[in-house]
Amino acid sequence: MTAADAPLGGRTVLIVEDQYLIAEELRAIVERLGGSVIGPLPRVPAALTTLEATFPDLALLDVNVNGQPIYEVAAVLRSRGTPFALVTGYDRSAIAPEFRDVPYIEKPVAESAIINLLSQWGRR
Repeated sequence: MTAADAPLGGRTVLIVEDQYLIAEELRAIVERLGGSVIGPLPRVPAALTTLEATFPDLALLDVNVNGQPIYEVAAVLRSRGTPFALVTGYDRSAIAPEFRDVPYIEKPVAESAIINLLSQWGRR
């Protein structure tokens, strides 16, 4: 299988996650699936600054990043039409109502959850 045939086929994926081990696991999953990672970024301001100059193909966002909600980053991605998923240990009801329609992946994240998510998004 070539990189282009891999599930992420060379797409860039922004990861915003403040827990080091989870961030590294997400990075490893994305890379195994043929994607390249922007980040992982452990803070919302860093993610917003990165998005000023970077246009990822997809994003995986922790809901609570170092005590700060991720929704400002999510709003930027939504305004650009960039697909993203919320990655959290919280129940879906804890997510802000305007983002409850966003794909949701529970922690700990399994590679199969990322693959299922990609099948929902389809190839772009």
